[in-house]
Amino acid sequence: MSRAAPSTEELLRVDGLAKSFGGTQAVRGASFSIARGEIHALCGHNGAGKSTVVKMLSGQETPDSGAIRVAGRVLDLRSRRVAQANGIALVDQELSVVPSLTVAENLMLGDVRTGWLTRRRAARARFRTLLDSVGLGHVDLDRPLSGLSIGERQLIEIARALGQDARLVILDEPTATLSDVESEYVYAAVRGVAATGCAILFVSHRLGEVLDLCDNVTVMRDGDVVATTPVADLTIDSLIVQMLGELPHRPDKRTGDDVGASAETLVVSGLSVPGRVDDFGIVLRAGQVCAVAGQLGSGASDVLRAIAGLVPSATTGTPAGITVDGVPVAPGRPRAAIRAGIAFVSNDRKSEGLFLDRPTSWNLLATRLPHVTRLGVVNRRLWSATLDRLVELCGLEGARSQHAVRSLSGGNQQKVFVGRSLGRDDVRVLLLDDPTRGVDIGGRAAIHTLLRETAGRGVAVLFSSTDLEELLDLADVVVTMHKGVAVQRHEGTTAGAVLVREMTHGATVTLTKERP
Repeated sequence: MSRAAPSTEELLRVDGLAKSFGGTQAVRGASFSIARGEIHALCGHNGAGKSTVVKMLSGQETPDSGAIRVAGRVLDLRSRRVAQANGIALVDQELSVVPSLTVAENLMLGDVRTGWLTRRRAARARFRTLLDSVGLGHVDLDRPLSGLSIGERQLIEIARALGQDARLVILDEPTATLSDVESEYVYAAVRGVAATGCAILFVSHRLGEVLDLCDNVTVMRDGDVVATTPVADLTIDSLIVQMLGELPHRPDKRTGDDVGASAETLVVSGLSVPGRVDDFGIVLRAGQVCAVAGQLGSGASDVLRAIAGLVPSATTGTPAGITVDGVPVAPGRPRAAIRAGIAFVSNDRKSEGLFLDRPTSWNLLATRLPHVTRLGVVNRRLWSATLDRLVELCGLEGARSQHAVRSLSGGNQQKVFVGRSLGRDDVRVLLLDDPTRGVDIGGRAAIHTLLRETAGRGVAVLFSSTDLEELLDLADVVVTMHKGVAVQRHEGTTAGAVLVREMTHGATVTLTKERP
């Protein structure tokens, strides 16, 4: 979608920003500028310094040195409230909405200008306009947020920031949890806000959307700004090289001939979740990496959670509806799934996976306590040996294994979450729901390599994803889903357009199950 060129009038200038945490230099003299009406991307691998820059611009961290100028005036941003009062609004990658409050109450939260009690009617009219701008015109303002999907909650958060009449809006991974359709609403809203003269700082790991949406891209690597480039001069590959210094290695996929007659590790037949999934079936062999592909609400995530025993209402129609190595696994019983050798990695590492204030070492070994203890007491030799092996396997820095996992970048947190299930003899099936959500291109390549190596050791890997590039790069087999129903099974090379059509619109041809 074309739009008017941004103004040449500078709105934001960042000069020599630097920030360290203890002995770690997170940002080293970062400098760039954004004009009024410009959509400016900030890219880099996890740990490059992007999040720290965002925190300094939004008042969450104070720079050790350097200056932040808005409209030519140097600002001392001591808090998010001060930043908002100076026209800077942030949509963080971690949702800050409150599920127990209504949509209207969430749109009001944190807005220093809204007088809810004295100007209720005017506020509701403004909130209605904000919802329309992000494609949520059908949502009732008095509806509790708990009744909305994760994607809809993300759009509510974006609408709240857009409604603060900011001069600079910072969007940190705004589409990480959204479907393609929901993302298009975000893009349209962002373009509309930029057209009013507001500057947009857009942080994203989705490089395709960066090149489609933004005017200029600033790339950070290891705390430094390495380049600021007009998008017209970039391709995805050249942008990746700026971010990483080289193109990442992509692990080879396995064909049906490679898998050959390997054993059927996971067989699912007639799996249903009321209102979410209808009669799903799949066969996964040892060494295969298979994807269940679908947009948010397609049922793909529900399939994985049901196989892991996390959906009490899941049914299979027959006692042998889920088997691992030929042994039936009762649905709706997570302990039975664990005993059968099923490991599950959620799509929400912070709420359903990691112990954020515990050390990285503790998180990696949390599921291995029987292996590293004797009579309930930790065996230090076994603990250290197992930890060293996992740190090396996951490509983490050993020196940081005693740091709280909260201090790690998003990509390294995800490596810890995935790594917890790797290298275990008791795991036969590894389930991962959106395994690289919010992870940069380098971290994603590393996680893909981990999963491919895990499959190479005879584990059956099943993941869900909405990311077309990830589906094409990683999966040996792709099963598409739409509105709770499996559409088609694809093995080998498949056109991306075919997958997208089936994920977004379904198909007239139903899935031909391999067996049973």
